[in-house]
Amino acid sequence: MVSTASRTGQTPPTLADAFVVLDHSAAMAVYDLARMVAVDTSFPPGSGYDAFADLMQELIAPLGLECERVVVPEHLWRTPGVSVHGARTNLIARRRSGKPVLGLYFHVDTVPAAPGWATDPFRLTREGDRLIGLGAADMKGTIAAVLLALRAADATALPLAYDPMLLLCTDEEAGLYPGVRYLAEQGRLDGHILNFNGSAAPRIWAGCFGLFTLLVRVHGKAAHAGEQRSEGANAIEAALPILNALAELKPSIARRASGLPPPPQATGPLTAQLDISAAHGGQCGGQIPSLFEILLCRRYAPEEDFAAARAEIEAVVAKASRGLDVEVILTGHLMPTADPTGPHSPRWQRALSAGFGYAAEDFATWGASGCSDFGWVQRTGMQEVLLTGLGRPESRIHAPGESTTLSDIVALAKSVLAYLSVEFRRDLCPEAADISEDHPACRP
Repeated sequence: MVSTASRTGQTPPTLADAFVVLDHSAAMAVYDLARMVAVDTSFPPGSGYDAFADLMQELIAPLGLECERVVVPEHLWRTPGVSVHGARTNLIARRRSGKPVLGLYFHVDTVPAAPGWATDPFRLTREGDRLIGLGAADMKGTIAAVLLALRAADATALPLAYDPMLLLCTDEEAGLYPGVRYLAEQGRLDGHILNFNGSAAPRIWAGCFGLFTLLVRVHGKAAHAGEQRSEGANAIEAALPILNALAELKPSIARRASGLPPPPQATGPLTAQLDISAAHGGQCGGQIPSLFEILLCRRYAPEEDFAAARAEIEAVVAKASRGLDVEVILTGHLMPTADPTGPHSPRWQRALSAGFGYAAEDFATWGASGCSDFGWVQRTGMQEVLLTGLGRPESRIHAPGESTTLSDIVALAKSVLAYLSVEFRRDLCPEAADISEDHPACRP
């Protein structure tokens, strides 16, 4: 194979050339992120996925990637009576040149905007280097970073070691059937995967907890609040023993420690958690409420059993219900992710150093009580998952004022570009023998 550069006598493009182009085009990442933040992909309800796929196809089109929409069948994710709606549209965008595949995973949903935003959460606000908007760090900013990297590679004709495959997926923030789970179970994932649902820290991912959500519905009977109380049954008042029982269970669960290594700044081990995340009931002062709903979130360690953890809560609810009409419905579940390290991890660490400037001694291994949808992926046989992202303590992910920085977006873009580049640390590339490129950096 003779490269175009060799035939013309020109110097072949290098990673350094691509870095220069990337720096000069960084403003495009801000423009892309602003357009992404403006599309409401909050889950629940998850009604914005089609609109977001439309936008992504527009942004990806100049790169010449093959795009395909994969919709999760409704019967897999629909929970009766729960306010989720809209097609679960996942977008796969990939290059097919016969090289090994690198999956680039993003979840496109965000949590709903919490009260307390000082700016419009769906309009990107720039304050110097800081970019503020719902999903800016988690994780639409990472999509902007990867687009920045791929454009620089395309503009310089930089030889790549991998064919990129963008996986823009649904329902990571909650739900029964995340999009990447469906893709994995349908055999749609190739190669190894770089998961952008993490932090910008020099971290070696050791895995994470699982999570499930339960909706507890307490049914009463509506009546005029001024009539005889025998005519109605107040669902909110009836739920008080259940709330008290759950509050008593919470500290017991919090004492269950995991063997996962905690973050360097942690003061103790990672522990299981039970939270009452939402409670809704009643409509007005003149009516006895007929329904009270409690949303529970349970984070469970890899050492725990999901069925046992769920049964424990259901038993507490049943005991406290005392004959009330109560339903307990599973509304979301992410399995724990086991140790995801593999043969590509050393090269990814070097790529992070190339982008962010980390030294080898900066890296540490830790897990998280936060969750990932890659436990489902691992069940299909793909164990290795590289982790990165834009999260930092000051990012306020899931809170009013969520933000990232343009500096971090550029650094992440350079890390991804380095990892994709055929010339970068070929000695650490497990597929090096399968990559044929007539490029000086590839020659022995």
